[in-house]
Amino acid sequence: QVQLVESGGGLVQPGGSLRLSCTASGSIFRLNSANWYRQAPGKEREWVARITSNGSTNYADSVKGRFTISRDNAKNTVYLQMNSLKPEDTAVYYCLVEVLMSDYSRRDYWGQGTQVTVSS
Repeated sequence: QVQLVESGGGLVQPGGSLRLSCTASGSIFRLNSANWYRQAPGKEREWVARITSNGSTNYADSVKGRFTISRDNAKNTVYLQMNSLKPEDTAVYYCLVEVLMSDYSRRDYWGQGTQVTVSS
């Protein structure tokens, strides 16, 4: 019923920037809270950032001051602006979105992941 499509990943040099997008489509009434996670090979999935339905945000200490999570409710899209990227930011990034469905049920959906590689 819901499709979550991520985009914006790629290869960037240290100090560079990327903006990730996570767009939901389908039988959606609205997006509630949304999160970004990341996972490097051989490591556990790590929480990165969260935004609530009213726009309140939280960040992992490792990205605070460098990353910004935002949302565009009209587009059912969540963004992660990543600045001052470091090699240790290299990972597959996943969005996790709580969706209020058209039938008023709540469901969590994961994006397919997008690779971010920070390397010179």
